[in-house]
Amino acid sequence: MTYMIALLATGIAFGIADALWLSNAVPRIYRPMIGELLSDKLNVGAALAFYLIYICGIVFFAVRPALDEGSLMKAALYGAALGFVAFATYDLTNQATLRVWDVRLTLIDMAWGTFATGLAASIGYAVAARFS
Repeated sequence: MTYMIALLATGIAFGIADALWLSNAVPRIYRPMIGELLSDKLNVGAALAFYLIYICGIVFFAVRPALDEGSLMKAALYGAALGFVAFATYDLTNQATLRVWDVRLTLIDMAWGTFATGLAASIGYAVAARFS
């Protein structure tokens, strides 16, 4: 039950944070830099698959070990590390392969992924620890 609570809390935290980020960052950052690459219509299935896989990854690699150790700091650190690696993989691959990918976008997006994943892992940990 603890891990189900962790999944739910982490998913809600990351979902809200990412929705707020994207609703503000897409028109101000992403569209001006890579607008020609962006689809006019969201692929909902792919987006849901990403969120499901990523939330499970946050819980497995950050929240679960932090719960085992009883440490909010570990949740934040492991989450931030996962976010950095995951977003670096995406952003640096795009920078290496796409003509219009700006290094500023790489840095901004990696910083966001690091922060958002650390935040979501921390919230997931705190809620799961409270109810376990």
